[in-house]
Amino acid sequence: MAATKTIELGTRDRLVRTASRLMQHGGYENSPIKQIVRDAGATLGSLYHFFPGGKQELAVAAIHFGDEEFAEMLAAGLATREDPAEAVEAVTGLLAEALEASDWLDGCPVTATALETLGRLPDVQEACGRAFAHWQGLVAAKLRAGGLPEDEAADLAVTVVNTLEGAEMTAQVSRSRTPLLLAGRHLSRLVASYGPGTTGPR
Repeated sequence: MAATKTIELGTRDRLVRTASRLMQHGGYENSPIKQIVRDAGATLGSLYHFFPGGKQELAVAAIHFGDEEFAEMLAAGLATREDPAEAVEAVTGLLAEALEASDWLDGCPVTATALETLGRLPDVQEACGRAFAHWQGLVAAKLRAGGLPEDEAADLAVTVVNTLEGAEMTAQVSRSRTPLLLAGRHLSRLVASYGPGTTGPR
């Protein structure tokens, strides 16, 4: 029984990871169930065993996986520097390095899916929204630790994540680290312009 459980968990994990990667590259519609199953080395029966709701349920799990994967990288980058401004710039360096290493394929794990499911698949859309909120929360926590008031940190974190998303997409299109590195430089200056206890740039 223990061996069977291990095999089942391995199959589920492969399905989720495969769906996450395919959706990251091509979005929801360009990630057919048959391709997910084939690339994961699984069967349609096993997919519906783990995800009775089919592709949409699998997509929600895949988005959560991508969310956690990106959050791990984000948290690692933020932890490299005590100063929040320097930490934000460090994050862009890590993202640029990882993106180039993937041959400019592994951008944001949820953007493509988020855009094409707007107004159509509420469960998937909500999962994407939770991912963005999670990343914003990590940045906000770093800013609060640097002395920014809670509301100010939350607002600024939205700007940071939004800018990172746009810079990452531009870096993919141009196949260059430059958009991310420039975004990091200017985000660092923006964050540094906020002092503890202020309500805006100094």
